[in-house]
Amino acid sequence: MTRLHLHPERHLVSRIGWLRAAVLGANDGIVSTASLIIGVAAAAAKPAEILVAGAAGLVAGAMSMAAGEYVSVSSQSDTERVDLARERSELAGDIEAEVKELAGIYVARGVEPDTADAVAKQLMAKDALAAHAHDELAISEMTTARPIQAAITSAATFTAGAALPLAIVLLVPGGWLLAAEALASLLFLAVLGGIGARAGGAPVLTAALRVTFWGALAMALTAGIGRVVGTTV
Repeated sequence: MTRLHLHPERHLVSRIGWLRAAVLGANDGIVSTASLIIGVAAAAAKPAEILVAGAAGLVAGAMSMAAGEYVSVSSQSDTERVDLARERSELAGDIEAEVKELAGIYVARGVEPDTADAVAKQLMAKDALAAHAHDELAISEMTTARPIQAAITSAATFTAGAALPLAIVLLVPGGWLLAAEALASLLFLAVLGGIGARAGGAPVLTAALRVTFWGALAMALTAGIGRVVGTTV
């Protein structure tokens, strides 16, 4: 008797939805808040003013991330619903044409016509809409849009990311704030890039260097603007 050895595989693509929102939120929280703090500090502001600016940036940024993610992912979800409704209508109108359409997709992938026709009929007999959603529209459980999940994840991770540079303001004396804020925030970004890459199965060093470079550029620009404004106002 032949035994079937089943070994469930865990593919990293299933993490794309929440991982993208989480990394984006945390990265934006660190970069925007640290840049804001450095820009205000470079303008020779008082510690209390720097703290207020950073806290305001945290709250505003978290709400902006949540709203932005919800709106954008909701648009994707609306498009998916429209496509599924259209497909449902087509299935109700001419089922044979839909069988041929699905079979044609499999033939294009290299399946023999007779086999493709048989597979299309079997899949559609079980759940015609699901079969077309997956193979014609590329909509699946792993990739479907989840607006609320994206909004909550982005807001929470932005807040967590923004809290790190904000904590530096509370812990480091004013004279050392600019250097400490920049160095600590770049370290936070490198660690975040590495964690995100590790979770997604990507090269850790490449991801860490990428986020660190753009973070350093943003901080340098805001520091320059803060210095110029601070000396002219």
